[in-house]
Amino acid sequence: MSWYGQIHVAVRELVLEKFGEDNWKRILQKADLDDNEHFMVFHRYTDSVTFKLIGAVSEILGVPVTGVLEVFGEYFFQYCLKHGYDKMLKSLGEDLTSFVQNLDSLHSMLAMSYKNIEAPSFRCETNEDGTLILHYYTVRPGLYPIVIGLVRAVGRDLFNTNAILEVINISSQQLTEKDVQEHVSFKVTLVDKNKNTSKSAKVVYQHSGEMKVYSRDAFTPTIPSNLQISAKNFCLVFPYHVIFDKDLSVKQSGIMIQKLCPTLSEENTFMEKCFNLVHPRMKFTFSNILTFINANFVLEIKLKGLANDSSIKVKGQMVWLEDVDHMIYICSPRLASLTELMEKNVFLSDIPIYDVTRELVLLNQQRIAEIEISKKLDETTAELRKTSRALEAEKQKTDMLLYQMLPVKAADQLREGKPVEAEKFEDVTILFSDIVTFTNIAAACAPLQIVSMLNSLYHRFDSLTNTHDVYKVETIGDAYMVVSGAPEISETHAQKVSNFAMDMVEDAANVSSPATGLPIQIRVGIHTGPIVAGVVGLKMPRYCLFGDTVNTASRMESHGVPGRIHVSPFTYNKIQGGNYLFRTRGDTEIKGKGTMHTYFLIGRNDRHMKEPDDEFTDEGDYPTIKVSHSGENATTAEEELTRSSSLTTQSPTIKIPDVTSDKPITSTTCIVL
Repeated sequence: MSWYGQIHVAVRELVLEKFGEDNWKRILQKADLDDNEHFMVFHRYTDSVTFKLIGAVSEILGVPVTGVLEVFGEYFFQYCLKHGYDKMLKSLGEDLTSFVQNLDSLHSMLAMSYKNIEAPSFRCETNEDGTLILHYYTVRPGLYPIVIGLVRAVGRDLFNTNAILEVINISSQQLTEKDVQEHVSFKVTLVDKNKNTSKSAKVVYQHSGEMKVYSRDAFTPTIPSNLQISAKNFCLVFPYHVIFDKDLSVKQSGIMIQKLCPTLSEENTFMEKCFNLVHPRMKFTFSNILTFINANFVLEIKLKGLANDSSIKVKGQMVWLEDVDHMIYICSPRLASLTELMEKNVFLSDIPIYDVTRELVLLNQQRIAEIEISKKLDETTAELRKTSRALEAEKQKTDMLLYQMLPVKAADQLREGKPVEAEKFEDVTILFSDIVTFTNIAAACAPLQIVSMLNSLYHRFDSLTNTHDVYKVETIGDAYMVVSGAPEISETHAQKVSNFAMDMVEDAANVSSPATGLPIQIRVGIHTGPIVAGVVGLKMPRYCLFGDTVNTASRMESHGVPGRIHVSPFTYNKIQGGNYLFRTRGDTEIKGKGTMHTYFLIGRNDRHMKEPDDEFTDEGDYPTIKVSHSGENATTAEEELTRSSSLTTQSPTIKIPDVTSDKPITSTTCIVL
């Protein structure tokens, strides 16, 4: 058995409207359904798919399945009203009882367009106290809560009535060896919302601006005493009818139905011999016919030697002829399209002119064509959505790759065909790093080993750029360059680069050299100053930085020490007061720059880096010096150092005499900012 996708679409609209998009995404994930593939209105889906969707809704929303079905039943009626079925539903009956009684007719009509629809069946009985007994028959057990919500919505929205439903009995009926039908009985109590509203059967209409009321109760039909038609003419005028008794023995039939079913013309024939009962789904007995007397009856004509697909169905009404204790079945061929008409070898001329079946066939032919177009449109839309999602995913990949090569701002301008103008930044911080003894490692190892080592190292560094919000400019061999303060201006660019530098030195120790198997060491240099930046090139555009600041940062790295962060005095002054820890390197001869007083960044007050075992680590006999940068007694780092000891400069290290011994010690001084 299967459902049309309209049920799935209604469930989706219900969840989105009542519970939001986040819950809907969780439901789709839980049910393992695709938002496009499994929600096409005119496609059919197996019961397992639909029940999986309902189960996921129940689990994600924390509502029992019966509660979900009841809410869905109520919402589905409102969904139908909003999607073009309002006039059809409002014209079914003048009250709730007649509405329910005619639901089978509606389902029968819809079945002409929606092939193989598995519709339930309804029947109503009126009690003396004004309550109703609603009978619900279905081959899908357990779905009766939908009826509760549906009837409640019909009473409220169409008849201004509160419908209170109570399940009084649930039973099963074995129809065939394979088919089992569930029968649920409800007691329905109707309460008017407006106590002053009369429930009598009246029709109100407007004519020439004047409102008039027509009461059905006032009508009295005229019935003749003698029937003015012979049996022969009756069979000609009503070519599709069968009269049978309580034993289902056929007593009379119309000429056209005899043509379709020759067995009817035989003497002592029975209904079960001529027809299979298709709807309502029940055993073909007289008592069952009486029970469903107000339902549409669909019978399949039994023809010897013909496949089921070639059989002809008739649809009509059973009427009890009380005066003769017989039942008459007045029907018409149940044909959905001109194609089916031709397949069954039936012609429009075989159908009486007064019979609306002619018009229904023609109208439904158009409806079927529209449904086919809508179905293809559904498929095309679903495919376009799938393609759009795939395209969006690829676009995101392309954007991510582009944003790794160029700043977002510059990339967006290039994509829009706009020129990217160069910018001047008054204050940025640039970092360079390289791998110690990289030339020796490259000479001793295979190319793939070198690439693997660099890839592992740069993956770590790239991740850190996101953590510290710095921009990776480029990598050239073993050199890695980042900047902060450009292309996005930042007031804390020096702090961001300093924090990034400390993390990258520590992370580099987690990558081993393929030559020795030992952790690799990097040199890091940092400098702060002005630059000019812009995109250069057309074929492979790159975001480039220009200015002496770039050169100086590169010199800080090339004149640095393995495992240490070499900082220029400009960067040092920029982050004073930020609780960073430094060792002064003293005056150092920098190629192309002359003598510069530089520093090693070794941590923060809350974080002390592990230092390499070199000549700058030995603090021996020298105390840590705190430098004050504010207040009345503010001093510079140089003044503090001068008061602490006598410094003798020796490039590239500083020799400081021991205050308690004549033995000179080569060291640096730790400064807390």
